[in-house]
Amino acid sequence: MTKYILVSGGVVSGIGKGVIASSTGLLLKTTGLKVTAIKIDPYMNIDAGTMRPQEHGEVYVLNDGGEVDLDLGNYERYLDVTLSRDNNITTGKIYSQVIEKERRGDYLGKTVQIVPHITNAIQDWIERVSKIPVDNTGEEPDVCIVELGGTVGDIESAPFVEAMRQFQFRVGHENFALIHVSLVPDMHGEQKTKPTQTTVHALRGLGLLPDLIACRLIVQKPLEPATKAKISMFCHVAPEQVIGVHDVSSVYHVPLLLQSQGIVQFLQKRLNLPSIQISENMQAHGLDLEKRWRELTGRQERLYDDVSIALVGKYTDLQDSYMSVTKSLEHSAFRCQRKLTLKWVNSSDLEPETQVTNPARYHDAWKSVVSAGGILVPGGFGTRGTEGMMLAIKWAREQQVPFLGICLGFQLAVVEWARHVCGFKDATSTEFDESTKQPAIIFMPEISKTHMGGTMRLGLRPTVFDPDTEKWSKVRKLYGGADKIWERHRHRYEVNPEYIKQFTDSGLAFVGKDEKGERMQILELPDHPYFVGLQAHPEFCTRPLNPSPPFLGFVAAAASQTTLQEQLELQVKTYQPPHPVHAMVSEAELRHEEPTAPGKEVAMSKDQ
Repeated sequence: MTKYILVSGGVVSGIGKGVIASSTGLLLKTTGLKVTAIKIDPYMNIDAGTMRPQEHGEVYVLNDGGEVDLDLGNYERYLDVTLSRDNNITTGKIYSQVIEKERRGDYLGKTVQIVPHITNAIQDWIERVSKIPVDNTGEEPDVCIVELGGTVGDIESAPFVEAMRQFQFRVGHENFALIHVSLVPDMHGEQKTKPTQTTVHALRGLGLLPDLIACRLIVQKPLEPATKAKISMFCHVAPEQVIGVHDVSSVYHVPLLLQSQGIVQFLQKRLNLPSIQISENMQAHGLDLEKRWRELTGRQERLYDDVSIALVGKYTDLQDSYMSVTKSLEHSAFRCQRKLTLKWVNSSDLEPETQVTNPARYHDAWKSVVSAGGILVPGGFGTRGTEGMMLAIKWAREQQVPFLGICLGFQLAVVEWARHVCGFKDATSTEFDESTKQPAIIFMPEISKTHMGGTMRLGLRPTVFDPDTEKWSKVRKLYGGADKIWERHRHRYEVNPEYIKQFTDSGLAFVGKDEKGERMQILELPDHPYFVGLQAHPEFCTRPLNPSPPFLGFVAAAASQTTLQEQLELQVKTYQPPHPVHAMVSEAELRHEEPTAPGKEVAMSKDQ
């Protein structure tokens, strides 16, 4: 029987349930268990794909093309697993499923209600998805972490709370545990327990009794023994069931913080985890994971040399909009043994108009760009701020500053090249000007222009390197020298095929293309310290112990050319893709067709 751990939240949203859920899963993996995770988002949207980044944060993309909540990125990074779109439940998905069944007559004329039909659909969904293998073992997970988004008491989350109340009886007491995360405000040095008492009382009134209360303190001060005793008394739990989660120097220390308070031992006893048979291979893998994680956090505390990166984006007012990008930079900085200094630059501030309207912001923005060791332009949609992005790209190209462009950043690097190297002064993307006479970037012909949700080029797709790049391409070496690589995509526009010859003749190298050789997917400048752009989003596949190759090369180059050379040599010898072997299969291979381009894969380790 699968063991389920529900993680709920109280008082306020955004207090770190995702990190606590992921950290708990990681700790269980260190014992050799196989762990999966599900995120419940109680909004009516079918998925996160149509939401503004400034409102909901990053839209995270999975291998199957699912556009999901950013917490699934936490799960994949911490647990080193590959999830599917079904691992993200929304109210929209549940209601759509139930209504479709009603229209088909599956309920045999009964009145369809929240209870039992919606609540049963939620439980069935969780039970089904919890059995899906998420790693290379191909086996069902032992433990499923279920995170309930929002806060207890929200109207929209009520059906999910009721479903989980019922679910605890469906699976049995020994197979269901609840971790409730609650804010403990620090008021001028005094830790207040009343908000936690109130939210736990509300939760108990709804039929759910917390097994662990994770007290979140937004200060670097641990939970005081008196506070712990008070919460224990008034929330009807033992003192060992109250754990403190205060601010630490890095979120990667959270698993060790939880471990030091006995969370693993408690869950082992509460869920009878020793009854699960764990193979010697998985036990060894768990011990190795714990060792490497401790080494990672230990090295992080001893970093003195820094590396400065300017992130030139459109959504910098909400930094969660670039969650996976910042994590990729962090992971790469750890590997390069550098402390990351990230400079957030609103791309609109780099444009000449800002020099007139707000000179101080203009000069501060440019100061951050010209003083950075590397310049990164991430993805985005719409025309706002794109001219500022291209000015930053032009600076990086001309001043030999390491540059990485992702999705929109890749496309704008092409437009900037078209304008300032090829002399196409009016070159742009049809996303910004549909009537342009010099469309360097065009709308992909197969993409819908009427429906926004889930209609882009999405999910894990292959890129084939040009055979002539084997000796000189830095980005190819970062991928271990493979002929074919796999990254996740999310875009509607592509490089105009009519201009490719002019671009390449002038020195812009498209080192990676799709399997048919029709779509340009990676660009690189041979005579530049590091100038790389990818149409894909490699940040979605980064891991703390296995950084994304393009980001690793970028951060290494920003540190020094010596560091870059060291990482290139290391990657050629040791790089392992983060994807399961079965995921790296093209549609042509599924149809048993001959591949249209060479496809040597990087060897996979047994544990990967």
